[in-house]
Amino acid sequence: MGLEEAADVITGGVFAHAVDPRGGTYAGESQPRVDDHEHGLCLNCGTALIDAHCHRCGQAGHAHRTAGAFFHDVLHGVFHFEGKAWRTLPMLVRHPGALTRRYIAGERARFVSPIALFLFSVFLLFAVLAQLPMFHFGNSALFKPGAGLGEVQATVASEQQAASEALSDLRATLAEQQRAASPDAAAIAHATRRIAEEQQKLDGLRTAQRVLPKAQTQAHDSDDWIGAMVEHAKQNPQLLLYKLKSSGYKYSWALIPLSLPFLWLLFPFSRRFGFYDHAVFATYSLTFMSLLTITAALLITVGVKSLLVVVGALVGAIVHIYKQLKGAYSLSRGGALIRTLVLTTFICWAIVPLFLTGLLYLGLAD
Repeated sequence: MGLEEAADVITGGVFAHAVDPRGGTYAGESQPRVDDHEHGLCLNCGTALIDAHCHRCGQAGHAHRTAGAFFHDVLHGVFHFEGKAWRTLPMLVRHPGALTRRYIAGERARFVSPIALFLFSVFLLFAVLAQLPMFHFGNSALFKPGAGLGEVQATVASEQQAASEALSDLRATLAEQQRAASPDAAAIAHATRRIAEEQQKLDGLRTAQRVLPKAQTQAHDSDDWIGAMVEHAKQNPQLLLYKLKSSGYKYSWALIPLSLPFLWLLFPFSRRFGFYDHAVFATYSLTFMSLLTITAALLITVGVKSLLVVVGALVGAIVHIYKQLKGAYSLSRGGALIRTLVLTTFICWAIVPLFLTGLLYLGLAD
């Protein structure tokens, strides 16, 4: 894993820990004793300590000052090594509906918050995908004029010039043969046949040149900002791909608000479920999809058939949506199935296209 991607993972973990700071005691760390509290006062707000943590600001009474403890903080911030992480992840995979319902109902201390888990999973997703060969674009011709059309046009022009020169040479040879004192009939017939062949070849190349679209070399008007962005992308497709990747994890959170109106449409005008319920549902669901994508990409990398992995991932995603809908919203099997089909349609034809359109705009913009 490269330094940039590793830094992204660490940043994501620290960010997630900042969103969900009260994670409890670190794995392997015992609760500090009251007599360990320095001066009997909270070092953060100065309140007199009556327990292992300050009852006013929540900070632990014991403040460590060792290098080992510092690196333990880093590991904890990145990987959330604590009891509730191991409770949350299995439930996210096996019982997503129960996890969503229990978190909404108020069981916050038992589980990692949806946004913390989502942020870390997205950073991890892009860090892992960046290292896999299938996601390296290399010298891709994507977004080049006509996806390589310029190279075809140059080849046709070169062949046309060569055919014209060959045709001129053959006509000169034929003229010499015809002016000779004793013309060679066989040589004249051969030259005539070659001239006909080269003329036919030249006519075909000229037809191809007329049929091929012309390269757009003219400058765009100042008002044609979309055309200008497309031209900029054509000049440097690798920069565009880098921008798409960068924007992908920076704006991945936008999938949450994009999903909310479509989740609301599954329960229009319902007083039982509000936008908070939908936000928790969407965030946990997107976290699972990120982890599922990582798993699928790794399986393809180690040699499992791509078609098998893709089909399995799609089936797993749909089943997960069904189970989460059924459990989170207390639906019947029929109601959950119908809403799963509707939500899957929304995802394929509205949510994902809107998100990708936004990424493409950000990638094309200077």
